Amino acid sequence: MSNTIHQEITISASPEQIYEALTNTSQFAECTGMPAKIDFAAGGQFSCFDGMITGQTIEFLPAKRLVQAWRVSNWPAGIYSIVKFELEEINDTETKLIFDHTGYPEEHGEHLAQGWHKQYWEPLKKYLNA
Repeated sequence: MSNTIHQEITISASPEQIYEALTNTSQFAECTGMPAKIDFAAGGQFSCFDGMITGQTIEFLPAKRLVQAWRVSNWPAGIYSIVKFELEEINDTETKLIFDHTGYPEEHGEHLAQGWHKQYWEPLKKYLNA
């Protein structure tokens, strides 16, 4: 499982705003329109999209980096992938989000790559630009 998705997205918001939207339960739920529970701490558990995605926070550096062990509920038991969100301020109004997703089951790669755009980046941009 050495599969990798690498995406770079420019978002019209500060790194702090993006980080908060990704790690705050109520903001994430409002952004995606789906229930979420996020225990924001290293080792904290999270669940989003009404339990379809679950995992654990491995590392966090507010407004800079978030690393999570991440899985989809229909994957075989015990299978976790790693997602990493890195935020780089471009200027006062824009941030580059550098995203890497590794270790997912190969047959899910195309669906996941599209899903990040549809379920995360598009709603995040809309939410933060509202």
